[in-house]
Amino acid sequence: MQTFRNCNNPILPIDIHVPDSEGHVMPDGRLYIYGSFDNRDDVFCSEEYHVVSTADLVDWSIFDKALDGNDIPWLNEPSAPHYPGIDWSNPTPFIQKMIERDRKNGIDIKKKFEEEARKSTRAPKLLFAPDCIFSKGRYYLYFCGADDSEGVAVSDDPQGPFTEPVQLPCGGIDPAVFIDDDGQAYYYWGQLFSHGVKLNSDMCSFDRSEIRDNLITEEEHYFHEGSSMRKIGGKYYYVYACITYGKPTSLGYAMSDSPMGSFQYKGVIFNNEACDPASWNNHGSIEYFNGQWYVLYHRASGGVQQHRRLCMEKIEILSDGSIPEVKMTSQGVGKPFVRDDVIMGYQVCEVHGGCFVERDTSGTVYKEYLGNIIEGCSAVFRYISHTAERPLLGIRITGAGSGTIIVYLTCFDGNQLNAKELRVVEVGEFSIRDGNGTLMFPDFEFGEYELTLKFINSEGMMIDQIELY
Repeated sequence: MQTFRNCNNPILPIDIHVPDSEGHVMPDGRLYIYGSFDNRDDVFCSEEYHVVSTADLVDWSIFDKALDGNDIPWLNEPSAPHYPGIDWSNPTPFIQKMIERDRKNGIDIKKKFEEEARKSTRAPKLLFAPDCIFSKGRYYLYFCGADDSEGVAVSDDPQGPFTEPVQLPCGGIDPAVFIDDDGQAYYYWGQLFSHGVKLNSDMCSFDRSEIRDNLITEEEHYFHEGSSMRKIGGKYYYVYACITYGKPTSLGYAMSDSPMGSFQYKGVIFNNEACDPASWNNHGSIEYFNGQWYVLYHRASGGVQQHRRLCMEKIEILSDGSIPEVKMTSQGVGKPFVRDDVIMGYQVCEVHGGCFVERDTSGTVYKEYLGNIIEGCSAVFRYISHTAERPLLGIRITGAGSGTIIVYLTCFDGNQLNAKELRVVEVGEFSIRDGNGTLMFPDFEFGEYELTLKFINSEGMMIDQIELY
């Protein structure tokens, strides 16, 4: 087990990438996070899961391997029962767009998927997004593989290890589990179309004839994948990766009076599109912990779709049950950065124009920094605090290369997407030489500010850290 102390985004050590985060407060009062584990450069996820846990959102435990795909006997096994996932005979509008896009580039996406399936016996036994729940003294981990199979394994401990795997009679990805107030458990899964069914009392089986298809769909709810279910104030909240903004980088939600629908689309909770130029998907959950609601999600890094990093933001559920959309932040579940704090370059929460969080694996120590800084690109860090007790005097940049940085400070009346802009401070510009530069702030009103850096005349510039002084 590894421990780590941090309350900012990304949450975990920078070499540990846990996407597809499903958070649950378990009977011991701790928050446990179940997700995939990105440790490959060629594909999403890996052959293993690692559970993450905290009692206070400051001190984190990253546990040893919870489950290994190589221990699942039916994964990539041609003789095992196979239940198809995507229905290629009924492509959704989103899939039709992908097919047309790839056709123009000489790619047959359906044929590509089929070929990958034929090669699956030689492929790694990848484990995609899981979910977990406590029932009758045991913990049940629901998982899926790259071959569209799904299953469940059990443990006496929330962190695992999980054993006794059982294949479930369904196909697809991204399982979710939910137990209602009356003790009935429900199972959800699917991509493009979601499915749901009541679990039997053993938590390891269900009646296929009871499956309800199309609980939420792409056409009606912008559903893509990543099911997650919660009950709040008597209403059922179906949270999922949605394509409201064109690709599945958002977490949307739909509501119902029943765990099996019908569900009404309500909107977007969160969008991670600006975390990296290559950002392609999102998958997360919402959870109430220590008196506050949070959204858990991931951010891509490295200029690729992989290397997705666990992040969290505070959210609010209004009296009418709606959830206002919030922005990505650098501070995460912690407080805004103050004078004498150091903001790391990899804590950037939005990038525009080409820059992104780069990885350096050349040395003995893994490093991440804000790199690929090209002409006109910009980076956003949220939020920094300027108060009478700790007034901000300026910033010091440490990194590499040379160029010019133009600095803006923007104050809003909250972190909601539609928060009112109160004021913008055009701080000025300063030069970076040999990776170093200092800018003194003018006098400006106290408050919490979004820090935006715009880059011009960059020559090999990268940012390792920003010191507030």
